[in-house]
Order: sequence, then structure tokens, then C-alpha cells
Amino acid sequence: MSTETLESPQPLTKKDFVPPNEVRWCPGCGDYAILNSIQKTFPELGVPREKFVVVSGIGCSSRFPYYMQTYGFHTIHGRAPTLATGVKVANPDLSVWMITGDGDGLSIGGNHLLHVLRRNPNINILLFNNRVYGLTKGQYSPTSDVGMKTKSTPMGSIDHPVNPIQFAIGAEASFIARTVDTDPKHMVETFKAAHAHKGVSFVEILQNCVIYNKDVWEDVYGRDARAEQILYLADGQPLIYGKDKDKGIRLNNLDPEIVTLGESGASEGELLQHNPKEANSLYTTLLSQLVHPQFPTPVGVFRALERPVYEDSLQAQIDAAQESKGQGDLQTSLVGGGSWVVE
Repeated sequence: MSTETLESPQPLTKKDFVPPNEVRWCPGCGDYAILNSIQKTFPELGVPREKFVVVSGIGCSSRFPYYMQTYGFHTIHGRAPTLATGVKVANPDLSVWMITGDGDGLSIGGNHLLHVLRRNPNINILLFNNRVYGLTKGQYSPTSDVGMKTKSTPMGSIDHPVNPIQFAIGAEASFIARTVDTDPKHMVETFKAAHAHKGVSFVEILQNCVIYNKDVWEDVYGRDARAEQILYLADGQPLIYGKDKDKGIRLNNLDPEIVTLGESGASEGELLQHNPKEANSLYTTLLSQLVHPQFPTPVGVFRALERPVYEDSLQAQIDAAQESKGQGDLQTSLVGGGSWVVE
């Protein structure tokens, strides 16, 4: 037996996840900030670098696999959820991160996204929402506001927009969160929470497209707006926001309403208390309906529920089948019983 002392592997740093490839997004694009936050997050997750896989579809955000020093797949439009699910089922010990956008994920990929959320494999889904198609030069997207004028809607969009959080609730995702591209610290905290969750995690990232939808979120998280327009969700804490932390959300029958603490007898005890483990989807749905300009915009973890994980349930079925019927033989299954030779 060797008496040599094995050196402990050096801890990973952000540099370990930065490839030599040139990052090519438009100057000022919010994708740069998201990429930087992901590269800061991965070294802190306790996962070996060779265990990370980044999967994407089509769009500006989907260049991500090229800009991460990990394994990766750049797939076709809207199909990233199927590839990510296959990777996780085949290799359950991998940490799988799926990158998509509001167009890729909620338009052509809407059906695939719905099913990966309801199946609940242990993968992390980051949806960049800039409310426009950027890569194909500025057409309206599923999340664009009614009236938005683009190259494909010169008189203004007449489509009712998709609310990504409500979409995830409808698909019964077990973990739902939102963060913004201008708050790196909050992004890192949110990505860590998503990774810690066992099951599918869905994170909407409000992101700016400086070319085709500039300042789309300026009234929500711009320098002059964020103090009064962002509601940070904290487990067990009341829904309080505002520069002076003097505003809150309470329930009036079934409707949320804004109150100013101290006015008309409004007190902190009347406010809704945040509980991401609330199984009743009514509460999470209520949070998703807090939208600008009528309400502040909630960011943080909306929901974190324990549910059976897809690949675990699948492996349990395989183990049960092998126990009752034996190991089986692939070739016999392919040619036995229902096959014949045509000459």
C-alpha cells in the first residue's frame, strides 16, 4: 500500500467555468450578467465540473453552452426539455441546467416545457424573459405586452401575453422562482436555491434586450424604480416592500390589495405571510398576479414543494421489473415474437 498522501483537489473557482471562446452578445445585453452569475454559482455547489451539463434550445440565451466550460448540448428550437430529460434519465448523477428564452420555451417549446415541469425530473430550467425575439431581429414573443409594436406587429400586438410564472403553476412545477439580470447577488442566491431543490426547478429571469426591447423592465427594476417596485419574497416573512418598508400586501376577500402600514389602522399582522411550501396553488397564483403597474413585482422563490422525482420513479420501475422478470435481453426483445424476415 502506498504511503503517499493524496492531495485534496483544489476548490473550483469561476475561472474553471470560463472557456476560451469569445462571448458574443450585443454590448449591454443582460445575458452577460446572467452568465457571470452562473459562472460564480457553479463553483459553490459542491459538484465536480465534469458533472455539469448545460442544455439549450434556440435564441440569444441558447448560446450558453458555448460560454460554459462544461459539457453541453445546443439543441433545436423548443426541444431542449426533451434532451435535458434524456440526459438526466440516462445519467442521474449529472447536474443538468437547461437554458431557454420566452420565445424558445413558451412558443414552439411550450408543449415540451409543460411536460418537463409536470414530470419533475431533477433539472434546473432558467427562462430568460425579455419579451421579444432578439436573435431573429425583433418580432413579438409570447410574453410581449398587448399593443407592443414590432416588425411582426407594426400596428401593435393583439395577443394576450403568457405569464411564465402562471404557466409553471399550471404545469404543477415543484419549484418556481423569479430573479432579475441587474441583481447578481439575488441571481446567485436564486440559482443556489434551485439547485438545492430535488425535482424540477423553474426560474424566470427578467432580462433586458438593449437592441429590440430596450428598457423593457426599467419601470420595474430601473435604478429609480426598484426600491418601490420590487417585492423580495422571504420565507416566513410578511409581504413588505418600498424604500421605507412601509407598504405591504394583504388579502381583501380573494383580492390582493396594497396598504400603507400605519394608515387607516393597517398593521404588519394583517399582511400575507410568504410560505413557498404552501401546497395550495391559490397562494402561488395570487403572487403571480402581482404585476406592474398595479402591484410591485415579486422576486425570489414562489414555490418549493416535495414531490416524487421522475428519474427516481423510473429507476424504481426498472428495478421492480428486473426483480420479477430477470435482467432481460435487448436483442431478444427486438427480434422475438413479433418479428419476421422478408426475403
